[in-house]
This record gives sequence, C-alpha cells and structure tokens, in this order.
Amino acid sequence: MPTALWIAHVTVTDEASYAEYAKRATVAIADRGGVFLARGGACKQLEGPERPRNVVARFPSIEAADACYHSDAYQDALSFAKGASQRELCIVEELDT
Repeated sequence: MPTALWIAHVTVTDEASYAEYAKRATVAIADRGGVFLARGGACKQLEGPERPRNVVARFPSIEAADACYHSDAYQDALSFAKGASQRELCIVEELDT
C-alpha cells in the first residue's frame, strides 16, 4: 500500500493561536502514524500564491492521513488555526516504488 503525503501551505496571521494549533496538531498527527518531512523551513516560491510556512508529513496510507484530518484530536487542534491562518491542505498518494 503506498504511503501518502499531507501537504500544507500556510500564512500565519495570529502567531499565538497558531502555535497552540501546531502543538496540538503535532500530537494528533503522530498518533495517526504521521512523520514530518518538512515543517516551516526555508522555501522558494516558483508558482502560485506564496505561503511562507510549508509543511509536509508522511502517513502510512491515504486512508490514515484522511482519518487523521477527521479525528477529534486534529479537529480540536484545527480550531486554533481557523482565524489564525490562511491555508491550503491536500493529501497526495506517493508513488509505490
């Protein structure tokens, strides 16, 4: 079964609330088997709208990534990001190599 990437592009508008989101989301993501590959490091925007914070997490499957997003723990964390950021998030299945 191929793994999946959770890819988020974020502009933070309220640092304190977003920090609380990040703290809670870290636990929710780890509890569902997610491992961070990139988290807020340097980036260079080549196309589309720039979002200065970019996050990539790998999950065991697309189903695990989706279940994480819809979990009570992640939805609780997400309540701190709403109003504190502008974000896009997608799940992408990795190639089965």
